[in-house]
Amino acid sequence: MLKIPVSKEELAEAVKQTLRANQLKEAYIRLVVTRGEGDLGLDPRKCRKATVFIIADKIVLYPKELYETGLSIMTVPTRRNVPEALNPQIKSLNYLNNVLAKIEAINGNSEEAIMLNSQGYVAECTGDNIFAVKKGNILTPAPYVGTLKGITRDTVIELARRDKIAVQETVLTRHDLFNADEVFLTGTAAEIIPVVKVDGRTIGAGKPGLITLRLIREFHELTKTEGEKY
Repeated sequence: MLKIPVSKEELAEAVKQTLRANQLKEAYIRLVVTRGEGDLGLDPRKCRKATVFIIADKIVLYPKELYETGLSIMTVPTRRNVPEALNPQIKSLNYLNNVLAKIEAINGNSEEAIMLNSQGYVAECTGDNIFAVKKGNILTPAPYVGTLKGITRDTVIELARRDKIAVQETVLTRHDLFNADEVFLTGTAAEIIPVVKVDGRTIGAGKPGLITLRLIREFHELTKTEGEKY
């Protein structure tokens, strides 16, 4: 457990120490910043110093075979929180909204849920960002729609643009997903996983697409190279 303020170097070293202590080489790492010790009230001034703690563990969101065959996902009634209520750029542990949507997906025999925003546009999934590929171009919901700018999301955008693949952060509807050539999800634990069905509709050829597979390969190469530095 670390006390704020902490430098970037100190934080990186603390993460590595946590991995060593738990004998983990490849792991999911979560850094949590709390308002620190204080009373049970809502007034943050009662907590004099923020606290940081580190969670490191192995996590598998989806079975291995689904990375080869693709996910079947569905749109659920529970909507994404409106940005005016909870800024989507704040990565918090306020996941009740997402949990309710996940339960709806489970009840619908689906691996993941698409959450729409209050206006009916595609925002993201319960734990992942969503991408569509149409005519060789990549489309993904813009942050102002109510989307978290995930680290893996941004990395995939960088990889695509490096490969001269056009990426557009825009407004997407369910119709855009139904008519996409490819759909895939990204997330810290999920990495990049293909989607082959949305609301029972087959996407493209019904199997992981070429651009999706290319990005998966390049993402694995990137993370392996970065991991070897440590």
